[in-house]
Amino acid sequence: MSTSALYTLTVLIWGSSWLAIHFQIGVVPPEIAIVYRFVLASALLALWCLVRGTSLRIALRHHPYLALLGFSLFSLNYLLFYYAAFDLATGLLAVIFSTMTVMNIFNSALFLKRKIQKKTVIAVMFGLTGMGLVFWPEMTTSGSQAAGAIGMSLVATYLASIGNIVSARNQKHGLSVAPANAIGMAYGALFLLAFSAGSGTPFVIDTSISFIGSLLFLALFASAIAFGCYLTLVGRIGPENAAYATVLFPIVALVLSTGFEGYEWQGRALVGVSLVLIGNVVVLSRPAVLARFKGRISKHS
Repeated sequence: MSTSALYTLTVLIWGSSWLAIHFQIGVVPPEIAIVYRFVLASALLALWCLVRGTSLRIALRHHPYLALLGFSLFSLNYLLFYYAAFDLATGLLAVIFSTMTVMNIFNSALFLKRKIQKKTVIAVMFGLTGMGLVFWPEMTTSGSQAAGAIGMSLVATYLASIGNIVSARNQKHGLSVAPANAIGMAYGALFLLAFSAGSGTPFVIDTSISFIGSLLFLALFASAIAFGCYLTLVGRIGPENAAYATVLFPIVALVLSTGFEGYEWQGRALVGVSLVLIGNVVVLSRPAVLARFKGRISKHS
């Protein structure tokens, strides 16, 4: 599949998956809902591998990294996002998630020894300013609840970034995306299963159409398919470039949040989202493009 097709599928599926998470919140505890999601997604991927004749056997020396993949990308990060969804609109969660572009660059430098460019600092300034503008109303009206949800979302995003780096490492060592994801998702489900059992969380199921429908969407499309597309991009073009897809998530997610969750756009939010998106575009733009952009600004000033 072409890179552009992988980007398109990732953006459309994940941009809408934030709304599907909204329909998971309610009767079923978040940790149990995530267990259902990744058990089903892992089974679907395993079946896909068997049908295509792809072996699920991976050397034991790689399993600690598969377990880390499951912990960071398929369990704890989602648990934090699900809890944050109680206090924040899912479109706003997607805005926070878009900061993974910057996190991936820093983590790539730290773990993969990639050089940090000056434009990264510029992007961080745009991103932090934009985040402040977007969430200022929520923080002033909801107090510590909104602040806590924002904090959880940022931690969840950083965990997802670590998962990106782990996936890049796994692919560099010859592990195919589908079987690695199938096993990683199984590890993630096991982590949350153990956590749920230890904390006494009740195992319940919501048989409503909204819950079952959103669960199937999240397991098949947002997990089995979208993660396959996105992590293929990570291996093909690198974590920092693959994360460009997250620049477009907030646009899709906030539009859906407006229609289904009643999110109201304000001038401050529009400016803030614009700054976040500009920051992400700057951090991933080529030096020549950035130089032309600076030239146009100085020419009109």
